[in-house]
Amino acid sequence: MKLATLKNDTRDGALCVVSRDLAHAIVVYDIAPTLQAALDDWDYIAPQLQGVYEGLNKSPEGTRVFAADFTKFHSPLPRAYQWADGSAYVNHVELVRKARGAEMPKEFWTDPLMYQGGSDAFLGPRDDIVMESEEWGIDLEGEVAVITGDVPMGVAPKKAGEHIRLLMLVNDVSLRNLIPGELAKGFGFFQSKPSSAYSPVAVTPDELGSAWDGGKVSLPLVVHLNGALFGQPNAGVDMTFDFPRLIAHAARTRPLSAGAIIGSGTVSNKDRSAGSTCLAEKRMLEIIETGAATTPFLRFGDRVRIEMLDAAGRSIFGAIDQQVAPYTPPK
Repeated sequence: MKLATLKNDTRDGALCVVSRDLAHAIVVYDIAPTLQAALDDWDYIAPQLQGVYEGLNKSPEGTRVFAADFTKFHSPLPRAYQWADGSAYVNHVELVRKARGAEMPKEFWTDPLMYQGGSDAFLGPRDDIVMESEEWGIDLEGEVAVITGDVPMGVAPKKAGEHIRLLMLVNDVSLRNLIPGELAKGFGFFQSKPSSAYSPVAVTPDELGSAWDGGKVSLPLVVHLNGALFGQPNAGVDMTFDFPRLIAHAARTRPLSAGAIIGSGTVSNKDRSAGSTCLAEKRMLEIIETGAATTPFLRFGDRVRIEMLDAAGRSIFGAIDQQVAPYTPPK
């Protein structure tokens, strides 16, 4: 099934069931007021939502059914208890380090990288990316993410996949020119990782059919920049650590609460003909090939679109479609 969150006058919005073709939606406040509430009692709530989903696909009619306009939607979880982003495509990490002449530790291939991101305020899938300065090096990062149920501390990778409830897409906005200074302090990202945005819809794994093998999504992640195709690497290719492995890593020393979001990191293929899902990777390739980066970071007015299509060319999650805009801080 496909679930989304309609904006209203509350922080967490209203839970909606969305039709498979993304054309219609229905608010299901009588079943669960929010997606987090549904995740908190998933075994009881999910079958009821599934019933609504099946009915909506058969006959999208009724006084509560409305046309799905994703400009009016939050990210599926407008805020979350946990947002932990991995770096599962290690060839991407290796490339970035190579461009700056740094050796990559061998353990990066066996022990996942992961950082804890801010999760108190996500952007909606059609919200502007507002930034005070272009000089910060504004970048997109196309990713896939899972939402978990409760995950016990110390869960084994072979069992961790059982706790995946939903999948969605991510634009993990990064401020590249702020990253070096933060990392030099030895305490990790903070200012350089502003609010992320997620796809309009989160889907249960069965919606992906054979493209989901329990750990990876074997479909291209399609990124457009200002209307032009920027990249479409396959999310199931060159993923060194699958989602169960990332979940087990995150839960090694702590339990994860229902509603935890685990990201894949920037989707990247060794086959460079597939393009990239972030500007930094393209810039690194330019540095390696010519000695200088010519691709600029995002500027005000630029538009980013991130989407995943099924084998028939139909959008699965709806598109993240955002414009970069200037922000004036309060005085």
